[in-house]
Order: sequence, then C-alpha cells, then structure tokens
Amino acid sequence: MASMSVLTRDEAQTRARLLDVHHYSVDLDLTRGDDTFDSRTVIRFTVRTGTGTGTDTTDTFVELKPAELRSATLDGQPLDPHSLSGNRLPLKNLTAGEHELRVDTAMRYSRTGEGMHRFTDPSDGETYVYTQLFLDDVQRVFAAFDQPDLKAVFDLSVTAPDGWTVLANGITEHTGDGVWKAATTPPISTYLVAVAAGPWHSVRTEHRGLPFAIHCRRSLAPHLDADADEILDVTRACFDRYHEKFEQPYPFDSYDQAFVPEFNAGAMENPGLVTFRDEFVYRSAVTETERQTRAMVIAHEMAHMWFGDLVTLKWWDDIWLNESFAEYMGYQTAAEATRFTNTWTEFGVSRKSWGYDADQRPSTHPVAPEAVDDTASALLNFDGISYAKGASALRQLVAWLGEKDFLAGINTHFERHKFANASLADFVDSLASATDRDVHAWADAWLRTTGVDTLVPDLSVENGHWGVHISHRGSSGTWSAPDPTKDRKGLRHAGSLQPGGGTRPHRITIGAYDHDLHDAGRLTLRQRLDTDLAGKNILLATAGTQPALVVLNDGDLTYAKIRFDPDSFRTIRASLSGLPDPLTRAVVWNALRDAVRDGDLPATTYLDLARTHLPHETDLALSEAVLAFARTHIADRYLTPDQRPTALATLTDLCRDLIRRTEDGDNPGLRLIAVRHLIDVAAHPDTIAAWLADGMVPGGPELDPELRWRILARLAVLGATDESAIAAELHRDPSATGQEGAARCRAALPDPDAKHAAWQAMFASDDLSNYLFTATAQGFWQPEQADLVQDYVPRFYEDAVTVAARRGPAIARAAGHWGFPAHAVDTDHLRLGQACLRDADPVPALRRTLVDQLDDLARALRVRTA
Repeated sequence: MASMSVLTRDEAQTRARLLDVHHYSVDLDLTRGDDTFDSRTVIRFTVRTGTGTGTDTTDTFVELKPAELRSATLDGQPLDPHSLSGNRLPLKNLTAGEHELRVDTAMRYSRTGEGMHRFTDPSDGETYVYTQLFLDDVQRVFAAFDQPDLKAVFDLSVTAPDGWTVLANGITEHTGDGVWKAATTPPISTYLVAVAAGPWHSVRTEHRGLPFAIHCRRSLAPHLDADADEILDVTRACFDRYHEKFEQPYPFDSYDQAFVPEFNAGAMENPGLVTFRDEFVYRSAVTETERQTRAMVIAHEMAHMWFGDLVTLKWWDDIWLNESFAEYMGYQTAAEATRFTNTWTEFGVSRKSWGYDADQRPSTHPVAPEAVDDTASALLNFDGISYAKGASALRQLVAWLGEKDFLAGINTHFERHKFANASLADFVDSLASATDRDVHAWADAWLRTTGVDTLVPDLSVENGHWGVHISHRGSSGTWSAPDPTKDRKGLRHAGSLQPGGGTRPHRITIGAYDHDLHDAGRLTLRQRLDTDLAGKNILLATAGTQPALVVLNDGDLTYAKIRFDPDSFRTIRASLSGLPDPLTRAVVWNALRDAVRDGDLPATTYLDLARTHLPHETDLALSEAVLAFARTHIADRYLTPDQRPTALATLTDLCRDLIRRTEDGDNPGLRLIAVRHLIDVAAHPDTIAAWLADGMVPGGPELDPELRWRILARLAVLGATDESAIAAELHRDPSATGQEGAARCRAALPDPDAKHAAWQAMFASDDLSNYLFTATAQGFWQPEQADLVQDYVPRFYEDAVTVAARRGPAIARAAGHWGFPAHAVDTDHLRLGQACLRDADPVPALRRTLVDQLDDLARALRVRTA
C-alpha cells in the first residue's frame, strides 16, 4: 500500500470551498475479535456550484486507514477498492448537488493511544476500547472528510459485547442485541467524535437537568468511588461558574467524564464525553497539588465545550486558541469555583517553565503561527507555547483589558460563530468589539512573535526617594548574574542590555519588600506598583529608602524572565522563604531557575538556596517543583559526574529535614513529596530497602503501590534487587500500573542481559503499548549506569528513527522524549544527535523531539562550562 499522506492546508481550503458536509451515519461493530473492528459509514454531502474548476465536474477525496476496504459506493455506484491510495479514496467526476458515499471497512485496533485504542486490564481480564481521534486519527476509525472546518451532524451506533456499556458524544441507549445508539449530535468537527466502550464502572447524577456521570474500568471502582464526591463537586462548581461567565448555555445533551487506560494526553475535550488518563483515579496517596491539578484539568476540558467544540478553529494554525483559552480558563475557574484557590502558584512554578523552556529552543514558534502547512506540522505545536505561553498571554491580556471587557468579547465570539468555525482574526475582532484598546496591535506583539522578554531592574536612591529603572529587552540579548561583591557601577549586566530590544508591552506589578523589624528571616510588603512597560525601559520613583527586595512581575501577570539587582539578590539568599505570598516566591524561584539554565547562576548556588529555604516552605507546588528541578536538571545533567554525589547527598539531607519537620502529621502532602524525592535521590540502598521490608516509612506513611514500585525502581538502579523481587512485587500488584512498574524496574537493572532485553522490547518488537514503551524507556538510562549503557547511545539514533517511522507519532514522541539518553552530557553525544538530524531523516514527530532534546543537551554543556 502507498505511504500515508498528510493533509495540507491548501488541500483543506480547497475541499472546504468545494463541499458542504451534512451528515454521517457511523456503525461500529466491536465484536469481531481482538485485532479489528467493523466500520460502516454513510456520508451525505453537497458539492457546491461554481467550483472554479472550469468543468462541470470536480474531484476530491475522503480519508480512511483500513485494515481492509471491503466496499465503497458513491451515489449507488461501486468504487474500486484498489483505488485507495495510502489513506485517500478518490471521489472523481463529482457534479454539483447532493451526494451519498457508503464505505464498509475493517479497522485495526490501536495499542498506541491513536484511533480506537484497545486495552485488556491485567487485573481482571476485562477489555475496554476508546477513541482518540484528535487532529487526523478519525480515519483510523471511520471514513471521513477529516478536517475541522467541515462540521457535520453525526448519528452513531455501536455493536458491543454483552455486559459492556457504550458511551458517546450524546446520550446512548441500548436497543437490544448488543446495539447501542447515541443521540444525534449538533454540528461538530470530525476529530471531536468519541466512543468509549467496555464494562465501565459508572457513578451517575444529574445537574441543571442534564445527566452527569463519571466512568472508569472496574478494577479502579473503589478508587473512583472514594473520590466521586470531589470529582462531581468540582464538575458542578465549574459548570455553574462557566454559566455565570458565558451567555451561551452548555451546548450538548449530557456530560460524561471517562477515565480511560493508556491515554497519551492529559485529557481530550470530546463534546459530552471528556476522556481523561486514568492516573487521575488515584490508587495511591497523592498531594493536594495533585488533586488541584485534576480539578484544573476538569475545568480546562469543560472550557473547551464552548471554545473548541461550540466554536472550532478553521485550521490547525489556531490550535493555540483552543488550548491557551482552556488553559487560562482552567486555572482561573478552578481558583474561583473550587477549594483550590491557589492554582496560579502551581502554574507559575511548574507549568509556566514548560513555556519558557520551549520558547528558547530552535523549535520555538509564535503562539499563533502564520504558516502551519499540514497536519504533521500541526501536531508538533502541542507544546509549552500553545498551552503555557498562550495562557500566560491571555492572563496578561485580561490584566491589560480588564476581565469585564475580555468576557464581553468572548461572549460576542460565541454568539457570532456558534456551531461553526472561526480564526484568530475572528477572535481578535470579537475582543476589539468590546473595548477601545488596540487589541489588534496587542495580538501582533504577543501572538505573532517568538521568544521571552527579560525585565532587568536597576535601583537607585536620590534625595530620599528610591527608584527603579527597568530595562526591557527581547529574547536575543544576554545577561550575566549580578556580582554582589561589585559596586553598582561595576555590574556586569549593566552594559549588556540590547538597547531598544523590548518587543512586547507588559502590564506588571512591582513588589517592594522590607525586612521584618521583629523577625529577621521574614520580609514584609511595603508597596505594590502597577505599571505598563511599553517600550525600551521605564523609570519609577517612589518615596523612602531603598527596599531590601524588589520583585518585577510580582503576582506573575505577564510572561517574561526577570532579574534582580545585587541588593535584592543578597536578600533572596538570606530570606527567600520569608516572602509572605507563595505566588511571589514562585516568581523568584522561577527567576532563579532561568538564571541557572542561562548559565548566569551556578547550579550549586541554586542547590544551596534550596537547602536553606525549602525546609521552611509551606506551599506544596513550590516544594515539588524546586526538588524536581534540583534532581532532574541540576544533579542529573548540569553538574558533572564528579559533583553529582555531593548534590545527591545535599538533596538527601534536605528531604530528611522535611520528613523530620512533618513527623507530627500536620502536613502529609509535604511528607509524601519528601519521601518520594528521598527515594529518587538515594545513593545507598539501606534506608529505602528497610522501608520496603517494613512496608512503611517510620512515622508513616504506609507504603502504597506507587511508593513500593518507586523504591524497587531505585533499588534496581543501585543494583540492590533482582528479577525475583520484581516478579514477587508484580504478583502482589498485577495491575496495569504494576506491569509498568515491573517494566521500569527490569530495564533499570545494572545487568547487560536486562539492558539487552529492554532494548529489544522497545526497538525490535511492536508488542509494547505506548505506556509500557514509556515505562521501559524510563528505566533504561540511568546516570549511575553510564559506563554500562554507553554503547547504546549511538544505537539510539538509528533504532529510534526506525521505530518512529514504523509505529507512528505517539511512539515517535515517546522514543524521542523518554528514550533519549539525557544523562550523556558530552560533545560526542551532541555530534551524534546533530548527525542524525542532518542525515537520517527522522519523521516529523521524532525530529521535533530530538531538536528540543539536543538543544537541552547543548544548554547543559554550556551550564557546565559557565
């Protein structure tokens, strides 16, 4: 069969001018065995008059990726199944007017989370299937004109095994003989059609007259039941809050949330049937921050019901609009409507860094790219820019515009384009209709540019007034950390600013802090100054002596890196944990993280700051983010192998401090974070092996499955366990998560045979599902085993290119991300990777991931030599 074609934007625009697609009838039969299912599709569409072809007829195509194309008929006339070329079935000599296409196929189930994914639960042998049709995977399930601006009405029926429940976009009804019919949808895009079928465990309720339900596989039933009240309370609260914000009522007939296995994304906004990765059904202890993340994701996906589902992009260049809006609304609405009022701190300290990192790589792109030529390119833009940077830009827009005008513009947008498609220009026009401000200029500055601006303060005192001069430059400039031993005239950063380099307007808050007169370790807020930075720089003057600390972007309302003057940096070293607001601390920790990554702050200084201030930190998201950066970036990559043992010892001592601090049981979340990280940094097996033998940490917690597998994985890295112990643990926990834990542990064993077996499983075979591939890759590379695996580093490039081409984008991304030898920070490795990009022609999903990984590798090398 010919290779699969990606859809180009030009082809999509041509087809959209040519066709009106009215209706799909899709019949799926899931009783045909373990490998394939039957798919029969009837599409009713109109070819417009005046097609511009210069003839009375025109040609187009429909997409499908079948295991077997049994038959196809157009207006009752059979089409030659052999005319299917790759994934395109040509439709030739179409005349203006109504047409009906019928297609009968067998389709393959997926093991990679794309199309119709099939999963058999090792806990109880029950099987579940669900669709993930995003972007261009509809054609793996049924024949379609597979582009977002050819919306249609869908009627769906599914034949399922006895004992199964079928969920879909609309309310489903079992009509007998295993057949389920879903209510007719309003007009929706093909990629938003959804089916989830299996012996689901369901918790059902009703809200505002609509059926609400949550679903998971049966083996997770007790865990879902334990959290059902919380999940449904969050769902109802967000639903009500959106109805206060949006004038358009919820546009679908029900609201189902299905927690599904081996899901590639966090969740997917299918209208009326949101699918989530079922790690959100917690089977082990979690922190409040993790519960907050689940609430945010619920709020995020619900925002899509309006922005993405009711109003949908015309083409994938505007995917940021879907994701940035839902990201912003998810954090904001969770903060407003649920008990998780501190969501923006987690966004600031962990989510936002995803955007900053992506925006400083060669693969960066505008939030709203102007040229997304095809679907393969579009798939690459699901990154920290489309989510975190875009949400940050919208948060900045709300700060600049005001929430009232922002929501007025959004509601205009929904009214103008409901059940249709809209572009960035439409969105900006809707916002502009609600304000006198120049939203178009704002959009050009924020959405059509790349890179991170940097805001740099220079403080002075004159005639009893302190002032701050803020230099504002674009991402091309360089900066060196202030040297506290030099006087102000000698500051290294003072002469390195790019004059006139500022690229974006910023509305920011500047926080001025003094030492507490009664507690030397604490800082008190003197004042907050709101200002607009709209050019190269700004000078603010205010009364009084110079503050001990000045924080630009206090409150984190804009998207920019910030720096500190030397006096403020001295205050940070002494009193960072004494800042009263966790969001301010998040801004400071992010700035320190940026400075380390830029080679301007020694990685060891960051570790010292963590060792000094984290024992006093109260915010869980901050504690988790700082520990994670210190371990995965600093200890594992930015420090040399000779420095790593000292870093691990420092982090071990820090975690022990946190465990001692939480012995009274008043902060179980912080204790759990400390226990997890102590396991991950353990350089000697004795303590954690004793915990595993005892089944608990002294003073708590008891070891749940997650902690047991975590300890066993670390013992495997250290050579302190073996296959028999892994097999015994898998017998104790035979769940899907247990299977992943065992795969991770086996790949981590410091044994040549174990490494060979893991490598063969990943690259020589297609048996591993997406999750088992990832787990194996996570175990394989370990800094402690660099000598053992050094011969696999060059093999990685050859084998990753091959498996990515063979198994598709999901495995390509997993191979490039989790399978990458990130521990190997040396110039030989960098040259190998660059040669692969130059000579081996990796598929787009792998190429993009490798570009990012190699840039991070080059950055780690620069940090080491800074």
